[in-house]
Amino acid sequence: MESLARGGTRWKRFAVVMVPSVAATAAIGVALSQGALAASFNVSGQQFKVAVDRLDGTGFAQYGAIDTQHGGKNIPVAVSAFKSAKLKGLCQSVVVPVPVFGDVSLKLSAGNGSKTVEAKNLFIDLDQLDADATFRGIDIGVAAGDANKGPGINKGDKALPGSFAQQADSATLTGVKQTAWATSAGTFKLSGLSMKVSKGKNECF
Repeated sequence: MESLARGGTRWKRFAVVMVPSVAATAAIGVALSQGALAASFNVSGQQFKVAVDRLDGTGFAQYGAIDTQHGGKNIPVAVSAFKSAKLKGLCQSVVVPVPVFGDVSLKLSAGNGSKTVEAKNLFIDLDQLDADATFRGIDIGVAAGDANKGPGINKGDKALPGSFAQQADSATLTGVKQTAWATSAGTFKLSGLSMKVSKGKNECF
């Protein structure tokens, strides 16, 4: 069974979170070179933007959850998970407002040209996505705790095991643009990694 989704979705309520989702992002720049990120952590008060030319993933699952900002504020998110994923043309950017000095941008890129970004047990907490997506062997409406095609519910996620979820054997996404709160992965290999810090707003899109 194959399913094709086009266009974009913005989640404004926790109940509307099941739309094809994507991407591998580095939530904490200094952790990239270590190849692993924490499975459970408080998120910052800032979102970051991610763009990906193409993602090919296997073992996909998506479910709704609640992230907690440092300070206690709860944020509804859609968690997209892949057992493994390969990405081409990855860009991640975050803009940090600095008092007096103004905005400062951190921009990362990887997987360009012949290079490929590879991730295992990848979880992305997001609230907006635009992409073209093709899913193979998709199941929509399964209970989050019973989904067995993906890597399972991320440790520390505030998700109801019986809540609505979807899963697929594999997925291909192109032209991805998303805003996210956090990313974690068992391993995250960024070939051709480039990081730039600049004054002002310099975002992926």
